Amino acid sequence: MADKKKIKRNLSAIKRARQALKRKSRNQHEIKTLRTELKKARTAVSENKLDAQAQVKKAVKVIDSARSKGLIHKNRAARTVSRLVKLSNKTAPKVQA
Repeated sequence: MADKKKIKRNLSAIKRARQALKRKSRNQHEIKTLRTELKKARTAVSENKLDAQAQVKKAVKVIDSARSKGLIHKNRAARTVSRLVKLSNKTAPKVQA
């Protein structure tokens, strides 16, 4: 009963509540996707998988998408990408020229 809020009475408030629920659901899905992709990329890099670079690239794309939608702060996005790429470069095999 504590979760239920007081029912709104005017139409605009009802519509705003409905929109807020849709946005909340959409944002939760995007954040969950972001966390999943980060975890996949980190595990791929730490296990030296062949597709680690592809996973990192995909994770960076998802981070940038979340940043542009306002789900995460721009500094957090930059920091996360930086750390992920740094980890990827550290564990990547060195190519001798």
